[in-house]
Amino acid sequence: MKLYPIKSGNFKLDGGAMFGVVPKSLWQKTNPADTNNMIDIAARCLLIEDGNKLILIDTGMGNKQSDKFFGYYYLWGNDSIDKSLEQYGFHRDDITDVFMTHLHFDHCGGSIQWNKNRTGYEPAFKNAHFWSNQDHWKWATQPNNREKASFLKENILPMEESGQLKFTDLPQTDMLKNSPLGFDIFFANGHTDKQMIPMIHYKGKTICFMADLLPTAGHLPLPFVMGYDTRPLLTLDEKEKFLKLAADNNYYLFLEHDAHNEIITVKQTDKGVRLNHVFTCNEIFN
Repeated sequence: MKLYPIKSGNFKLDGGAMFGVVPKSLWQKTNPADTNNMIDIAARCLLIEDGNKLILIDTGMGNKQSDKFFGYYYLWGNDSIDKSLEQYGFHRDDITDVFMTHLHFDHCGGSIQWNKNRTGYEPAFKNAHFWSNQDHWKWATQPNNREKASFLKENILPMEESGQLKFTDLPQTDMLKNSPLGFDIFFANGHTDKQMIPMIHYKGKTICFMADLLPTAGHLPLPFVMGYDTRPLLTLDEKEKFLKLAADNNYYLFLEHDAHNEIITVKQTDKGVRLNHVFTCNEIFN
């Protein structure tokens, strides 16, 4: 097995929204804001090469939305999925599976693209299966008013229409061992229903793709919960459970949204679980 970080692009989000009720005087120490109160956000995906499988976890925003839409998110940098894949000798047509932690637009938008004539939509990975789970799919296709703006039908419905959609099993508790793609999955419901956190066993390490359970290293303190979360008190409990496991078992936490910290480990302290070490992907994957 080999792992590769895939940079799908960078954007900015309101710092207050990213940290909920936490005062700016606290969160800006780790996530400094610009004059518009916006903080740097990455969309760092992960590619798993395992035998004849090439699995991409999450796909970023994509590029099919309008200029007005992207104007809300202050895109920055020149990263793209295609550039990142090419760096490692791959093409998007090589991808066999796209695993989506959840179906918010900044995690799955790159899965679907305009067709050649821009008259409709088609899978951006024509040879891949798209993986979700039945509970989250229903949550996303029949959205509540709180999340409706994040679940864009043009990102989601073409997966099913293409015939390339597959569902993972659901666990009896909160952990699915040895999923169809070979890694364990931790299910978290605070941010959105049945978000999936892949846990990949790699060279004696456990690499956890944190998605929106832990967006940045600045979100380590338990009360530092995003305003976007639908059930913030549940997120707090899920974070506490997962971070305790991470500290006790020396998990390596791959941060999808942290523009400046790629992988971290954590440790138990008198103040709770806190940052231990910061690593680049090259340090851990090579």
